[in-house]
Amino acid sequence: MDRKARHPCKWFGLLTPLSVLLTMTLGTTNLRASPIDDERQPEPSDPSAYYDEPTDKVGALNAILTMPPANLDSFDLPGGVKGSKDTTRKENILPPALQTSFNYPTNGKPSPLYGALPFTQPLALFEEFGVEKLDPTTPAALLPFPPAAIGPLPQQDPTSVARSAPPSAALDAFLRQPGLTPFPSQYSNVVDRNPWQKQIEFFLNRRIGSSAEGRPPGKGWSHQRWNEFYPQVAYKTVQAGARVNTGLRDSRQMHRYAVGEFGPSGLYYNVAGVPATAGTSKGSEPRFHPKMPVQKLNSLWTFDGTLPPKLLMVRYGQPVLMRHYNGLPIDPSANMGFGLHTITTHEHNGHAPAESDGYTNAFFFPGQFYDYRWPIQLAGYDSINTKAEDPRAAFPCSPGETLWTNDLAPGRKTCDNGMIKIRGDWRETMSTHWFHDHMLDFTAQNVYKGNAAMMNYYSALDRANESVNDGVNLRLPSGSALPWGNRDYDVNLMFADKAWDKNGQLWFNPFNTAGFLGDQVLVNWKWKPVLDVRARSYRLRMLNGSVSRYFKMALVREIKGTSGEFQGPVGSGVSYARVPFHLIANDGNIMEHAVPFDGTMDLDADGDKQNHNAILPTLGIAERFDIIVNFSKNGIKPGDKLFFVNLLVHQDGKGPEEPVALADVLSEKYRAIIKQTSKGPKWEDGDPAVGKVLQLNVKAYTGQDLAMDPAAYEPAKPGKAEGLFMIPLKIHRDNAADKALLAQARHRTFTFGRSDGTDEAPWTVKTDGGFGFRMDPRRLNTSTKLASGPTDAGATGFGTLEVWHIKGNDTGWGHPVHVHFEEGIILSRGGKPPPEWEKWARKDVYRVGSEKDGTDNVEIAIQFREFAGTYMEHCHNTQHEDNSMLLRWDVEKPGQVQLMPTPLPSWDGVRYVNSAALPTFRTGDGYGTKAAVTP
Repeated sequence: MDRKARHPCKWFGLLTPLSVLLTMTLGTTNLRASPIDDERQPEPSDPSAYYDEPTDKVGALNAILTMPPANLDSFDLPGGVKGSKDTTRKENILPPALQTSFNYPTNGKPSPLYGALPFTQPLALFEEFGVEKLDPTTPAALLPFPPAAIGPLPQQDPTSVARSAPPSAALDAFLRQPGLTPFPSQYSNVVDRNPWQKQIEFFLNRRIGSSAEGRPPGKGWSHQRWNEFYPQVAYKTVQAGARVNTGLRDSRQMHRYAVGEFGPSGLYYNVAGVPATAGTSKGSEPRFHPKMPVQKLNSLWTFDGTLPPKLLMVRYGQPVLMRHYNGLPIDPSANMGFGLHTITTHEHNGHAPAESDGYTNAFFFPGQFYDYRWPIQLAGYDSINTKAEDPRAAFPCSPGETLWTNDLAPGRKTCDNGMIKIRGDWRETMSTHWFHDHMLDFTAQNVYKGNAAMMNYYSALDRANESVNDGVNLRLPSGSALPWGNRDYDVNLMFADKAWDKNGQLWFNPFNTAGFLGDQVLVNWKWKPVLDVRARSYRLRMLNGSVSRYFKMALVREIKGTSGEFQGPVGSGVSYARVPFHLIANDGNIMEHAVPFDGTMDLDADGDKQNHNAILPTLGIAERFDIIVNFSKNGIKPGDKLFFVNLLVHQDGKGPEEPVALADVLSEKYRAIIKQTSKGPKWEDGDPAVGKVLQLNVKAYTGQDLAMDPAAYEPAKPGKAEGLFMIPLKIHRDNAADKALLAQARHRTFTFGRSDGTDEAPWTVKTDGGFGFRMDPRRLNTSTKLASGPTDAGATGFGTLEVWHIKGNDTGWGHPVHVHFEEGIILSRGGKPPPEWEKWARKDVYRVGSEKDGTDNVEIAIQFREFAGTYMEHCHNTQHEDNSMLLRWDVEKPGQVQLMPTPLPSWDGVRYVNSAALPTFRTGDGYGTKAAVTP
């Protein structure tokens, strides 16, 4: 099945000056009328050329089962030796022979706290990457990407270059340089060489053919519609081992530590809560608490190699390019026993072309970069509002700012009343995203190790300036010091459970395939931190960044004395009251209605209004909840302390148990404790991650809260008519016209479980009732087809609509299923209408499992538009994903009958092999009928 690997001609690298010239000179010429974006499939001579399906389809599928792992070349060792997963486990401090049967951390030992006390350090707020204008006239950078070199611990290895990292000063000097060198191109850069080639060849003891860019070559993996969505802004970052933050990005913060709560008199001016970090992130160390050890270079791998965690802020209509460098060790075993040095980055869940989606087998190697170009366009760009006339489809801007945009007359547009209108369906506006690693078989380990950042989308609807009252802006809590992108009262929170070894270094159990649980919960990489808030409304963007752990968060206020609803521990002299809030967004999507979690509605129709009074639903891995909390209502006053409390118990990685009663957690009737046994310390009497995880201290507020009142947007409830809409759904499950559309849609069924699995690869996915396959990127499970190619302005249509049935078939196992690229609307959950928090939402993660507020199946409506290529669907319990619960699906262009090949990266470049498709990959379950497929 191998295809002869051929590099594209060198003229591919020359396309950039042409596209830049066209972009700079087109003015108001209609981009559609100019043939500068050739969207036809690759020519037969192209290395990524499509091919006819094999004649022996069954034989081709069976042949995949006997092939070497598709990521085999990631494990290369000196002398031509091929390593394996075992290579990456060599340094693990707790191999199976030394592991216990303890559940927390999974088969490990309790994480030492080094005398740290809870709620004695400030929360670290996310640090912005900051973007710059992508300008082809910027002089070429003088400093190349610095290779690894020996140096002192903890930031470098003192004896081995292959196990070390680039010197911190050299890395910062490289990142500080303006522009991108070499300049980005539509096709992968296979002309320039990997700047680490000398060090790599010394380690491998052979010559290599590694190019500068790790993106697969040829037209099949070139940037789709490159000139039409030419990147206007860009930034570069390096995935690197832990090091001290030197303030590299201080000047790139939109607030510049000068205005609002980030200014000198604001709450968040002191980054780490000490004078040395006032107005700068310089000096922020990679540690979970000041009393805990600094993390070593191969314990923690983060963006820039630093903390605080990073945030990308983007605007709709402004394409962005992220140049992601791989600065990880050359030796695949230099990882403290978990994680792999090859990476691929998924923007979860951008409406992005496949070549920038972070496909699991489009990984790249140390020394290389990958240019991810994200168009940041509204879905429906080709079919809805194509004349860019709807003010609700627009991006925010500053007075007098001019920005390039595509409409009937593409060109530079001037900011008009704080916005510039764009094409597309405003109902597809998204807000809270994140991006993370998606390496085949190593997603869990690499994300756990630090490859995760958050990403905020800004739009005319969600501009993060609450003072703009133009009839479009939703005026969500944020602030008003900046024209857009205020984060004074708009806070990103990433919750993730972790564990560390006896030396205080991050630890993970890669030998476990059921799911990994840490025994401690970090918020933005800090252990039990404190966030100061003003006595006003806030937007909190909550992300579950765990590997296998689900959360169920409650919000309570501490009260001195016993007058509260819930009593504290005996003798504590405190009690607690619920703190109501509104859910306004589910995953990356603002909902049609703001759902009140205040006890006034039976949100899941179970007859109990109190089980969600100040208590969120289950937050599955990768799910996001945006909530609005008003810290000046419900009896809250300056000086009060509030807590986020996790109620959801895990015994192991299978999935969550039932939540503990809030009263039992607050009274510490439920409390995990450490006991000494003959095998060492052990957690007993419960899950140590249950309890308080974040404290909020309320401070006085003298400003004017201009944010919207979410109560005005509530759904209908007894005694109250339906409120205003935020962002309405594009499909309503009970609407007659929408039912007619759904009746014509193709149906598909995906069953997640252990059917037909093996001990080595236990987790499988059945597609349309077929065999339960383990993951292999050479196997194509499903192909849907675009209704049309790029269209001229004025076209109308709806795109390709399908109904997907997502099922689980293992009692007790939880699977948060993620579908890349497009958002879905849940039509039914367990055959019934979904609960209020899903009824009004678009989603990209769909929980199936036995938890009380979940079911073993969901039915979703999903569309496909604008971009084609290879995408994924998988369980976001990433230990399940990495042990085969992942599948490939393609979006095909109109008229396409051939298959796309599969890229196989190596130190010597990327070659392609033929793919094989399941018999039902294009037909699914058929049209307009519910799937009748047994698990």
